[in-house]
Amino acid sequence: MTIREIFPYLCVHDTAAAIAYYAAAFGATERFRLVEPSGRIGHAEIDLQGHVLMLCDAFPEYGIRSAADIGATAVTLHLHVDDADAAVARALAAGGTLERPVADAFHGERGGVVRCPFGHRWLIGHSIEDVEPAEMQRRYTAMFD
Repeated sequence: MTIREIFPYLCVHDTAAAIAYYAAAFGATERFRLVEPSGRIGHAEIDLQGHVLMLCDAFPEYGIRSAADIGATAVTLHLHVDDADAAVARALAAGGTLERPVADAFHGERGGVVRCPFGHRWLIGHSIEDVEPAEMQRRYTAMFD
């Protein structure tokens, strides 16, 4: 088996609004959407500077529920950007909620966490230093001392 790509696929409570938010927050552009006669979006794709994110509305009849439906998300999407402070500020200005302020971290990244209006967590960060795994583990362990 050869894995050629992997695409995050988010179920949201309003795909059209999510597309608009991700455009404002992250500069996404819509590739296309498939809309049922009822107006429900069965599939949409957006482009985040060459990276595809797939979206759909909830389909509870098939067990497909949005983060808003379940009141949580088990997934964090990590955007690696050139300026985490500016990217977090943009996501907040577009309507996101700050979950963790931007700060330098032990693993060599500066980042923060934004919860989008559709209930998904976005860790937004940029590199500040290269840290070898052994050093990263040492720093991680030291946090618990």
